[in-house]
Amino acid sequence: MKIQIKKSIKTVKYEKAIRYLEKRVNEFTEGKGRELIWILQHDHVYTYGTSSKNNEILDKNIKLVKTNRGGKITYHGPGQLVFYFVIDLKKRNKDIRDFLTKVEKTIIQSIKHYNIKTFADRRDIGIWHKEKNELKKVGAIGLKIKKWIVYHGFSININSDLRKYNKIIPCGIKDKGITNLVNIKKKNYQKLSNILIKNFLNYFEI
Repeated sequence: MKIQIKKSIKTVKYEKAIRYLEKRVNEFTEGKGRELIWILQHDHVYTYGTSSKNNEILDKNIKLVKTNRGGKITYHGPGQLVFYFVIDLKKRNKDIRDFLTKVEKTIIQSIKHYNIKTFADRRDIGIWHKEKNELKKVGAIGLKIKKWIVYHGFSININSDLRKYNKIIPCGIKDKGITNLVNIKKKNYQKLSNILIKNFLNYFEI
């Protein structure tokens, strides 16, 4: 069965999206799950991953949503493309490291379409761009695995409000920055979601 592709035009609340993903994952345990790609943007939200620490919250007044994905605290909001998936690794190679590598390559190859060079870093998970000898993150990845079903996904900053990151230590990384694609190169990125879907399917559709 082919991977279902879902795109949301309006912003989606984070909690609603995660409930939807978890429902889809649970369907796999009942033998009726269907793999999924879901492209969306979230309303403004700070999410708190399983390895987050309280000292990474700089503004104690912000509202945090605890999530079961891996990783630390991050921000989602308008101007950021979120690429969620639900993928059954039982039908593929049961190798999460290989899966992560292919996700990283999907993002890097897709951004390269716009003549922007990015790279992955296993020490500081994510997709990075070097600007004037300064490393800045443009893509974040957070995964969760349940009975070899991998879900959650990744996000790419296109034209996010970067001031929101000043309230946290994004992903627990103090010595590197955050950027948007439009800050790197002013282009129209409307087709990025379709490019990402195509590259992702090249790796995972069976």
